[in-house]
Amino acid sequence: MAARCVGVLALQGAFREHVAAVSRLGVAAREVRQLKDMDGIDAMIIPGGESTTMGKLLNEWHMLEPLRDRIMQGMPVYGSCAGLILLCRTIENSDQPRLGVLDATVRRNAFGRQVDSFETELSMPEVGPDPVPAVFIRAPVIISVGPEVRVLAEVKGQAVAVRQNNILATSFHPELTPDTRLHSYFLNMHG
Repeated sequence: MAARCVGVLALQGAFREHVAAVSRLGVAAREVRQLKDMDGIDAMIIPGGESTTMGKLLNEWHMLEPLRDRIMQGMPVYGSCAGLILLCRTIENSDQPRLGVLDATVRRNAFGRQVDSFETELSMPEVGPDPVPAVFIRAPVIISVGPEVRVLAEVKGQAVAVRQNNILATSFHPELTPDTRLHSYFLNMHG
């Protein structure tokens, strides 16, 4: 069953663009700023932004554990850039708060600083026909994955999109392009 109401974590970062992408696909989207905003959602997007700040806010506002529980119970979740970092079990050289539900290790800012941001086209057969546009901004890279994690796309031999059951994560920002295929793929995901 496809998602009927998607929550977009709206504590910080590029949440408006994700809301717009989901809305263009005809699915209801709700900005999630506090625990009660998660009532009635059946999928969640964690946007790009500053992962340390987002992790601290999730923890301080008592949303980290309830969100982790919902994901562990099978609610589809998609994390882009900082969202990917928050989903990973291990963050290289960091003990910041995280959800830790994705069996992967991530390296923050692996592609460099803001000035090193770039756009490219990816091959993602599972998502749709080539090419899939991707915007990388201070992007992380996945340096290792567990046996349940499928790599969906790579850049220079580095994993930049992965899926583990009900969890989807990308290093890049599909919400900054007009292409909605990745959001559509997510909305139709099952655990």
